[in-house]
Amino acid sequence: MAVKEYDIVIVGGGPGGLTAGLYSARANRKVVLIEKYLPGGQIANTEEVEDYPGFELISGAELAQRMTEHAKKFGLEIVSDEVIEVYTDNKHKMVVTAGGDTYRSKAVILSTGGSPSKLNIPGEQEFSGKGVSYCAICDGAFFRDQVIAVAGGGDAAVEEGLFLTKFGSKVYIIHRRNELRAQKVIQQRAFSNPKMEFLWDTVIESVNGDNKVRSLSLRNVKIGEKSTLEVGALFVFVGFIPNSNIVRESINKDKGGYLITNERMETSIRGIFACGDVRSQLVRQITNAVGDGTTAAVAAEKYIEDLEN
Repeated sequence: MAVKEYDIVIVGGGPGGLTAGLYSARANRKVVLIEKYLPGGQIANTEEVEDYPGFELISGAELAQRMTEHAKKFGLEIVSDEVIEVYTDNKHKMVVTAGGDTYRSKAVILSTGGSPSKLNIPGEQEFSGKGVSYCAICDGAFFRDQVIAVAGGGDAAVEEGLFLTKFGSKVYIIHRRNELRAQKVIQQRAFSNPKMEFLWDTVIESVNGDNKVRSLSLRNVKIGEKSTLEVGALFVFVGFIPNSNIVRESINKDKGGYLITNERMETSIRGIFACGDVRSQLVRQITNAVGDGTTAAVAAEKYIEDLEN
């Protein structure tokens, strides 16, 4: 199969990748974005976005669609496939997909995001898709009028828990600490919601059921007391694992596996840039992913100009 030639290949279609694609296409570069699922990344599965400037409230799906259409307007090509490997071949970057295609480019921008962390407890894998979920907007409606549990205490856990109150008769937030890590404004909404209840200093030891989730085995980490909570579903939001392992060569990462970049969004490998959630940084929001994508695209353009000169 012939190798496809591009100036820039963008891996991943989240807000960072779409923004990088917009700027790269606008600079009249031949650029392709390769995305395994629908463009938009995590925001495509977010019910409401209220912290993106210019939109007091917009659904994640609509924002993702607008970003995609905007980038395409400037000529961004989007391919549906999964990238399995990126490596350097002399001055070129090679991108290999699960579909059997190989793309050769002068620069690569990684916007690969990550995957939800698992609890790794008995029953979690067995009941995945049968009451255990990692996406509230995807699966919340399946559990109308049921008791729902959410594992976690950060922004995602509390925001998704609030969303789940639209469907569940009660939503328990189960957190191993005695206070939430979520932003204060989100906490205030959660504490004032009559459908939400909080189980502090508590971990889930197993997910139990027959053909679907029926209950959770819990343990209080301070006093060791064990209990059972009857629920119809468990939604897990306990962290994020960056998709940073597709680069063949050794590449600098932090202790969490996130790619380390300089101020130009360039990784330790010349010509490979990173943006969004896969990059090591303080916060992971749509706004900084978009900023990352802008910087990565401009830096990639300058890198290519230097190569050509």
